[in-house]
Amino acid sequence: MLTALILSAAAMVGIVALRYLLVSGAFALATRRVRPGLYQGLGPQIRREIAWSLSAALVYGVPAGIVAWGWQEHGWTRIYADVDAWPLWWLPASLFVYLFAHDTWFYWTHRLMHRPRLFKAMHAVHHASRPPTAWAAMAFHWTESLTGALVIPVLVFIVPIHLAVLGLVLTTMTIMGVTNHMGWELFPRWLVHSRLGGWLITASHHQRHHEEYQCNYGLYFRFWDRLCGTDRGLSRRWLPH
Repeated sequence: MLTALILSAAAMVGIVALRYLLVSGAFALATRRVRPGLYQGLGPQIRREIAWSLSAALVYGVPAGIVAWGWQEHGWTRIYADVDAWPLWWLPASLFVYLFAHDTWFYWTHRLMHRPRLFKAMHAVHHASRPPTAWAAMAFHWTESLTGALVIPVLVFIVPIHLAVLGLVLTTMTIMGVTNHMGWELFPRWLVHSRLGGWLITASHHQRHHEEYQCNYGLYFRFWDRLCGTDRGLSRRWLPH
């Protein structure tokens, strides 16, 4: 049993690290084509971002491996594979529940980590990327990684979710984490400035957080930023591509 648990944790660490390298690498290559020279001179910073991100993969991967082992070996979680186990309407509903719950946790822990003492101890590593690049999405101190690594593993023990929807949650988390940091706006201007775009976090919105620090704390949605008065809109120096 212990061997299976260790193997599951090791496998998930490898999967998280590979996912990071593939997605961040793909968007870094896209940046080279779309915005040539944007990362010029940032080689030492990028190497630091990759090193911190791979250490974060260890922190993220171990809890994920424990969850995978508990689901496969003991059925402890509320992850289900039979699409008929819950009503079909729950598939999109569960996606929103997970994203909103994750966004809520992220907003409040992120905002807390901007208090001076916690910022220095936990969050300064992430903000050392000036400007952030496509490699910076997981560039966290291990203490910050721990706050993010526990959200989804806890939720799967509480809220039912289909295996495919869980994969979509993880994919959304990865892609938005990377695209929000890569230094240019992936989404078209019409979407960013639309009514829908006004409720979504995109690179133009998150870039302002990296410019001013005390605003725009959300991950997926602008709901908490708007409700709590911390939404300062899009970057003034940074227009969509």
